[in-house]
Amino acid sequence: MKKIKSLFIAILLFVGATGFVNAQSLVAHIDTQALIEAMPEMKAAQNQLEKLQKTYDTEIKTLMKEVETKAQQYGNEQESKTEEENVKRVQEIQSMQSNIADYREQALKDLQNKEIDLFQPILEKARNAIQKVGRSQGFEYVLDSASGNGVLLAEGKDLMVDVKKELGI
Repeated sequence: MKKIKSLFIAILLFVGATGFVNAQSLVAHIDTQALIEAMPEMKAAQNQLEKLQKTYDTEIKTLMKEVETKAQQYGNEQESKTEEENVKRVQEIQSMQSNIADYREQALKDLQNKEIDLFQPILEKARNAIQKVGRSQGFEYVLDSASGNGVLLAEGKDLMVDVKKELGI
C-alpha cells in the first residue's frame, strides 16, 4: 500500500511538472515596436508623412509672410488713411491670422488621418504575421515585450526572427 501511495505521488509530481513545463512553452514574446520599425513599409509611410508635413509647413510659412508683409504695409500707410480704413485693415489682418490658425489646425487633422491611413495596414500586416508564426509554432499567447508594455521578464521564445522571416525582412 505504501509503495502504491509513493508511486501515485511520484506520478502526480511528474505529471504536474510536465504540465508546468508545457504551460511555460505556450507563451512567447516579441518587441512589436522594433518589428514595425524594421518593416520597409513603415519607412516609406514615414517618408510620405514627412513630405506632407513639409508641404503644409511651407504653405503656412508663405501665408505668415503674406500677413507680415501686409501688416507692415498697412503700418507704413496708417498715417495717410482714415480711422475707419485703419480699423478695417486691422480686422483684415486679424481675419488672415485666424484663417492661418484654422488652416494649421486642419493640416494637423489631415496629418493625423493620413498617419492612421498609412500605419493601419502596416500594423495589421505585422499582427497577422505574429499570429501566423505564433500559431504555427504552437503558442497560445504572444506577449508584446516592447518597452513600457508591462512585460517584466522576457526569457521565453522570442518570435522576432521568425516573424521577420515571414514578412520577408
